[in-house]
Amino acid sequence: MTLAIVLAADAPAASLPTRAGEPLADRLAAQLRAAGADEVRRAVDLDELAALVDAATGPVLVTGADLVAHTAVLRHLATSPVGPTVALVLTDPPGDGRTAVREERGQVVEAGPPETLNGDATGIFGGALRVGVADLPSLAAAARAAAAGVLPAGAPSAAAPPPAGPAVDRLFAGLAGLGTLTFAHRVRLLVAHRVSDPAGLAAAEAAVAAVDEDRAELRLSVKERDDFFTTFFVSTWSPYVTKASARLGLGPTAVTMISVAFAVAAAVLFGVGGRPALVAGAVLLYLGFVLDCVDGQLARYTRHFSAWGGWLDTMADRAKEYVVYAGLGYGATQAGFRYGWALAIAAMTLQTVRHMTDTWYGVLHDEAARRPKAVGTSGGGIGDKLNAASNRVQADTGSVSYWLKRTVVFPIGERWALIALTVALFGPLVSLYTVLAWGVLAFAYTGALRTLRARWMWVPVLDTVDATLHRDDGPLARRLPVVRPMGPLTLAVVAALGPAALLVAALLTRDGTKAPGLGWAVPVALLVLLVGGLGAGAAHNGPLDWLVPAALRAGEYLFAIAVGVVGDVPPWLVFGYVFVLTLHHYDLTARLEKRQSAPPLHGLTLGWEGRSLLLALAAIVGIAGIGMATLGTYLLVVFVGSVVLAWVVLPARAARASVGLAGAGGRSPG
Repeated sequence: MTLAIVLAADAPAASLPTRAGEPLADRLAAQLRAAGADEVRRAVDLDELAALVDAATGPVLVTGADLVAHTAVLRHLATSPVGPTVALVLTDPPGDGRTAVREERGQVVEAGPPETLNGDATGIFGGALRVGVADLPSLAAAARAAAAGVLPAGAPSAAAPPPAGPAVDRLFAGLAGLGTLTFAHRVRLLVAHRVSDPAGLAAAEAAVAAVDEDRAELRLSVKERDDFFTTFFVSTWSPYVTKASARLGLGPTAVTMISVAFAVAAAVLFGVGGRPALVAGAVLLYLGFVLDCVDGQLARYTRHFSAWGGWLDTMADRAKEYVVYAGLGYGATQAGFRYGWALAIAAMTLQTVRHMTDTWYGVLHDEAARRPKAVGTSGGGIGDKLNAASNRVQADTGSVSYWLKRTVVFPIGERWALIALTVALFGPLVSLYTVLAWGVLAFAYTGALRTLRARWMWVPVLDTVDATLHRDDGPLARRLPVVRPMGPLTLAVVAALGPAALLVAALLTRDGTKAPGLGWAVPVALLVLLVGGLGAGAAHNGPLDWLVPAALRAGEYLFAIAVGVVGDVPPWLVFGYVFVLTLHHYDLTARLEKRQSAPPLHGLTLGWEGRSLLLALAAIVGIAGIGMATLGTYLLVVFVGSVVLAWVVLPARAARASVGLAGAGGRSPG
């Protein structure tokens, strides 16, 4: 249940008559109801607002009474999926005591009077914010402190003094002073202004009337910044598909599943081979990617966001891509190339490890934005210069350097475009080679630059989360002794070298379909891999420790592949096993990105070291194929069970419990 509060204190504009003759505050209340608020209340001062917040059980939407905006602006603020607490940020000039903000990576990192931001302000607080349930105590504390004209209890002593402007600005400055993680919601294409007199009200209303709200919302469904292929070859016409889908009553999840069907059909055609099938598969792959963009556009257009939808979209994207790799691998093998499946396995492994580094580098940047004073404390250097250069390029939207930077990293649109083009013109083998070649170059480029920038930032991230969960440690790793001097990253890299050496040796000595004489090397490689567990209990606070999950993923995947080669396991089975592992690991990263808890059955996945130990035992007794198939099936069952529990069973139980509590609370005594 969303509560909306119109804060009328210190807002002379609240009683200004609008074009329809009603007071501005009354129109705002009606707009908040239209934006989805279940209850709308008016607070005459900050103490009354604090009392209302104390009694709230759901998110709270707070607006000043001087805001003139499209209803869609308030609806977008109320439904924003970026985080639980979101503030409206405008580009209006500062004045009338309004609070200025400085933001980084979409997060408000500082708020206060413009003069206290030393010219670094990036916008002005728009007089409206949505506060998540977990942050409601901070909101109430900020309201009471602002009413008393003091800093909120718990605010750092170096925080800016309370501003003397409108009540809603003082409230927001106090909330920011408490360190509340607040995301910035910018207005694009629509209109929002704060007014203080009849002339300003008339001008703002005219600006609102001049914009077609529905057309603007459709354009807003397209990401403001996307990659080159998506921007020029998809987003130019996908909004028409988005609007048609909305009219047909399709939801984002339905569009996602249709996109999956297109990708699976494309993979089948790539496996069938023959020029007509390859061209048809390329077309289906392109259309599937268009629908992959449409599901997000449809969610933004209809404002239908959910944790389930975000999780499903992330998982479906990776599953579709890897199914396509399987189709290419099978097609190349059927065309007579001996190592078609090997290339598919390599492409999937490379892309997964890359995604792990992408995820954690994003977490690193977000943490750096929340702690801006920690950035640059090393005195500059090459990392500082790279960071400044990157920011300049990102700001120069539309330039050649901007598009090169976005393209060289080989994003998903470019990957799908490259696959579609090369498979249609040349076939599956060339497609796999080009994906691997560009992927390796992109990994080297991003890895080198990110390493330099991360050393400059020196912001630890794995010590801010459950490192055991995101390392994917099992019972054995948690019981191994801790070797602190080497550091967890060094140990994880050393651990990956053993399986890598075994895989190289197996490939070089492979005779026909077997790799003779290397059975003894499997336990040796396992012992080297287990070195990674010696860092499980150490502090992950080094500047590069965000790379630990990716290094452990690489070690486990390489070990599984090496066992498959040594144990003469069919390559399609090795691909299937690694594919199941990627589902498990993407589940962890998707939950990290969507701020979800650990999978319900995570304890049954045995950990990277437990799974590797079982594979090694199977290889030693000569049943590597049976062991891999059995373990892969088990992990798939656990994954599906976790999905059903997390998204079906547990929410249903919570809903029944909530209804039961509400019913019990509504019964009369006696």
